[in-house]
Amino acid sequence: MSLDGWNTLLVLGGIRSGKSEFAESLVADAPTVRYLATAADAGDDPEWAARLAAHRARRPATWSTEETAADPRRLADVIATARPEETLLVDDLGGWVTVLLDPAHQPADDTATVDELAAAVRSCAARLVLVSPEVGLSLVPTTPLGRAFTDALGAVNRAVADACDTVVLVVAGQPCRLKPAVVHPASADATPAAAAPSTAATTVPAQAGPTDESPVTAGGPPLPGSPPVSTPQVPARPTSGADGTGWTAPTMALPVAATDLVIQPGMDLPMPDEYAGPQAVDRLAGLDLPGTGLGALEQVISFAAATQGTPTPAPWRSVRVLLVHGDHAGGVAAGSTAGESARRAEQARAGQGVLARLAAESGASLQVVDAPAAAPVEHGPALDAAQVDSALRYGWRLAEEAAEAGVQLLVLAACGAGTEATAAAVLAATAGAEPPAVLARVVTAGGQLDDGAWMTRCAAVRDALHRTRRSSRDAVDVLAELGGGDLAVATGILLGATARRLPVLLDGPVGVAAALISRDLAGQARHWCLLADDGGHPAVRLAADVLGLDPLTQLRLDLGEGANALTVLPLLRSALALAAALPARPEGDDSEEKGDEPGPVEEPEPDFHEPEPEGPGPTTTAPATEAAETSAARAG
Repeated sequence: MSLDGWNTLLVLGGIRSGKSEFAESLVADAPTVRYLATAADAGDDPEWAARLAAHRARRPATWSTEETAADPRRLADVIATARPEETLLVDDLGGWVTVLLDPAHQPADDTATVDELAAAVRSCAARLVLVSPEVGLSLVPTTPLGRAFTDALGAVNRAVADACDTVVLVVAGQPCRLKPAVVHPASADATPAAAAPSTAATTVPAQAGPTDESPVTAGGPPLPGSPPVSTPQVPARPTSGADGTGWTAPTMALPVAATDLVIQPGMDLPMPDEYAGPQAVDRLAGLDLPGTGLGALEQVISFAAATQGTPTPAPWRSVRVLLVHGDHAGGVAAGSTAGESARRAEQARAGQGVLARLAAESGASLQVVDAPAAAPVEHGPALDAAQVDSALRYGWRLAEEAAEAGVQLLVLAACGAGTEATAAAVLAATAGAEPPAVLARVVTAGGQLDDGAWMTRCAAVRDALHRTRRSSRDAVDVLAELGGGDLAVATGILLGATARRLPVLLDGPVGVAAALISRDLAGQARHWCLLADDGGHPAVRLAADVLGLDPLTQLRLDLGEGANALTVLPLLRSALALAAALPARPEGDDSEEKGDEPGPVEEPEPDFHEPEPEGPGPTTTAPATEAAETSAARAG
């Protein structure tokens, strides 16, 4: 069960349903967890003491335990003051209600206390999991105290469930999601999720040039239509463009209806073939390859096999580069030359510059995508909700158009002022990173380090994170508060590519930051991504580690996001072509059967000799009892 994208989560379940174990599994990958134990002391009840001991035994040593039974109001205070990088586990609300109803804490304004708890959960900046018994399915208790407990716990569960962004019910060890509703946009005759009833789904056709059609947004200005796709030419000699022959990527019939697509956490998108990748690697072992084979490039073979659904993947012939251009205002862009990113984007449109030249060498088409500019994040949100929704749909549609045009691989590139600092802010918000540790140094056009601009960027990110410390860490909220238009479009591209089973080659901070956000919307998205190079960028290195992506190379090029990917693309194609064309190794050609290749020579083990003792001491190594018997025999 995929539960990516949550920030506050309520786990309900009956007695011995497995709710606590499930809740603990959700935070098992957190480096540290604050475990908030609400139950009162066991007293002289040995069975209750055994239950508490079993819970304690399951907790890892890195978790810290805090007791709240002495003061029920303290639970809300701890949740409200938790930091964004923390992870909290509350087990459970039944114990909290028991203490709240205890005569020792009366008279108490129980309603106000429950409201305080719900408000704390709603504003919690940390990742929070709460466990609570579900008593609404049981019989009505026959005692006044029992009825008071079930009524109070039912009210608490309703208030906390309304405050949480995800609710799961565990029945007989099986988790069932109650909130939000599970989205299944993977059928051929359905759209991802309908925001409103619709009589028909409209498929957005692939566009090869400008169009007047644009996504419909709720109250926000529409983004422009799909930009033209160009095929840059290498000067002075002809190039072989994408001819569309060879393997055609399998796609899903998943139309994007502009009024129906809802991009939200929990989207159920396809996964690559789990068997084709290992089968492709096993197949490599039987090929007629000298030496030890393809080394690190086996990762490429496995990835291509899984995304193509075959153990014999073919090279990517039709490749499209999507260059997302979007600037960020404010301190995150400190040290950037005004108008430089726009000049780079115009260069690419004209088939000039580094990216266009590399695309031409690879026979890849190039599409420059303009994204909405982002407002200064230190003062307010980068975008409003309507702009984020429009940008996500726009990126999804661009990926769909590429799939409809027969593109087999997308290369995600980006250019824009302030993108590196924005990626650092997103990484800090989603992965708990320290901004100065992941924010690369600022280099001027003359090659000098600009420490003043770097400190300004750090301060802007710090202020933005402080401003949003109580905001939800929901993916869409992160895009609105910190991300901006380029990240929103890039996230939509990754989600749309995942829906159409289209692999994406990443390279740079915008790509990996978008992958982090898309992971929280659909956990399958990261499995369709391949990282060309981390470029020595600290944010890319950390994001790759969080995503589980191993960079293929370490070229350390600094030619703009996307340049590393296009540089290694011919190498990746060569590896795929080689693996697809080589025959199997002839039978009887194994190294064990070759007489002319001597095997390893086993050296005899040296004999062990007991060293002679130095100075006075025992002259034998026999046990003491044996020595005593020998002396007695001599005396007799």
